[in-house]
Amino acid sequence: MIKFIFKGIIRDKTRSLLPVIVVALGVFLTVFMSGFLRGVFGDIADINAKFTTGHVKILTHAYAENENQVPNDLALLDVKNLMGKLHADYPEMEWVERIHTGGLLDVPDKNGETRAQGQAIGTAVDLLSPGTNEVERMNIQKSIVKGSLPVKQGEALISDDFAERFGVSVGDEVTLFGSTMNGSMMFKSFVVSGTLRFGNTLLDRGAIFMDIHDAQLALDMDDGASEVLGYFKDGVYNDIKAQQVEKLFNAKYSLADDEFSPQMSRLVEQEGLGDYLALVDSAGAIMVFIFVIAMSIVLWNTGLLGGLRRYSEFGVRLALGEEKKHIYKTTIYEALMIGIIGSVVGTGLGLGAAYYMQTHGLDISYLLKNVGMMLPSVYRAVVTPDLFYVGFFPGVIATVLGSALAGFAIYKRKTSQLFHELEV
Repeated sequence: MIKFIFKGIIRDKTRSLLPVIVVALGVFLTVFMSGFLRGVFGDIADINAKFTTGHVKILTHAYAENENQVPNDLALLDVKNLMGKLHADYPEMEWVERIHTGGLLDVPDKNGETRAQGQAIGTAVDLLSPGTNEVERMNIQKSIVKGSLPVKQGEALISDDFAERFGVSVGDEVTLFGSTMNGSMMFKSFVVSGTLRFGNTLLDRGAIFMDIHDAQLALDMDDGASEVLGYFKDGVYNDIKAQQVEKLFNAKYSLADDEFSPQMSRLVEQEGLGDYLALVDSAGAIMVFIFVIAMSIVLWNTGLLGGLRRYSEFGVRLALGEEKKHIYKTTIYEALMIGIIGSVVGTGLGLGAAYYMQTHGLDISYLLKNVGMMLPSVYRAVVTPDLFYVGFFPGVIATVLGSALAGFAIYKRKTSQLFHELEV
């Protein structure tokens, strides 16, 4: 019987082509949007993890309460000892120190007098140590517009927008003015080794990237850091593992009555990223639910129209003695096969589109010129194993449900009317 139904679907395009197209389109949208939304929200979480939150972050209690003010007077001390303990206790993770600061970036003229000044956001990472992964993690090398990475202390990278605005060239000297960890005035001169553009307004407005040892010297933070970030070595955030690390660390090192003791927090506990990741997990289910309902309604109407066109066919089959139950059952089998065919086609198209967006992405940097949030400038989809089957749920269920609702018209046929219809 299945072979007979399949031949009917292939040969009679009037009753199969439109449903297959509708199913394929719905499955395509389900697969593609599931992959795209997961990629978008995953990229948002990933860029925040690389630049600000880490997979886990360690701050002092006092610093955490005022983190937005970058209070380096409340920063971590004895960091070398802390790093040694972290590497020993949690070898499955990579630990890095970072320092954040702010101030004025002064551009001198040929006489050494101030020619221009602008606000600057300073970020100090390990740029010079052998084997450091910070350059790759923060995509610094690929973000260089002019010049090159610092090769020695006393060199720094500044944002290309700042350099263009104030006429700073590679090799020029700039001076960062601010305050030290102890509250005294700080000024530190750097040679500009290159300029950066990340495609993010928050970073490109007036950033200066320096080696962490230069920052420690300038800010009187010898053996100190604003924060210590931890990353899983496979680069993928795992909340269960992060929760275990957080629980063990805080139980061992964090003291509630000591505001300068370190405390650890997970990525999902920072900057509302927990809501983003929860939305990533539920995005696929939401898409499937929406398209099951929408396509069920569409396919119900399609089934009703198809039923009207096949009204005489059902009448003849009933007149020949076929049971209503058997006719209804064959329409369900037919809908199941149409759903599978449409789902296969739609899944193939959706995976192709998702892979294209994963490879090329959607560049929206022109929309982020005045946005201060930490957002990626190129949005990409991500192809995951579940995309190979997620489209079959709305594709098959909606088709069968639509046909099941429309098929009740079969039971409304009255045998007494059949001969009259046949005579006509």
